Amino acid sequence: MITRRKALTLTALGLVAAGGYGLSGRDNAPGLARLGAANAQGSGEAIQDIVLGSDDAPVKVVEYASFTCPHCASFHAETFKPFKRDYIDTGKVQFTFREVYFDRYGLWASMVARCAGPDRYMGVADVLFSTLGDWARQGDPAVVADSLKRIGAQAGLSQEQLDTCLADADMASDLVAWYEANAARDNIRATPSFLIDGQLHTGSLSLAQIGALVDEAS
Repeated sequence: MITRRKALTLTALGLVAAGGYGLSGRDNAPGLARLGAANAQGSGEAIQDIVLGSDDAPVKVVEYASFTCPHCASFHAETFKPFKRDYIDTGKVQFTFREVYFDRYGLWASMVARCAGPDRYMGVADVLFSTLGDWARQGDPAVVADSLKRIGAQAGLSQEQLDTCLADADMASDLVAWYEANAARDNIRATPSFLIDGQLHTGSLSLAQIGALVDEAS
């Protein structure tokens, strides 16, 4: 029996994709940020959060987002940069970004961003969100994968690294397990969702809205 996790992972890797599109499996190229390699059973324990800001910040904000979510893209286009400037960079907020996987393309995008490494992750995320309408709305999985590879190449990944990244079944399985554990624990049902000092808020927020919630929490 194929579980939901197994189906999502297999589909993400192209093994059960329509049209039979697949990616060859190879060992990771040197220098890749291999997150999840130690958990072949898909426990998700080795996946690292993407964290911005000081550990000493008085308010902790966690965003749950999907790279294929238009409302998430709107938040990052309209709110995130001024929020980072006014709250994260000033030490008021520690911000954690956690991916949600509602579909294979969102998982693929996350894998490319993570293979770029933690220092380049948010830069890749910015490109993924700003070009969402270009890469995520294409019907052919092969075309989507090629579009994501071009984004990864902009971040400095080689073709070999990108092929290896998108063929990494262990990482895909671990990411899905990690997402499922996070979503179950924090009751995530939609994107974007925000935990502000543990309080759940759903839907895209303006700078004034998220700022007011942070100010109230502090």
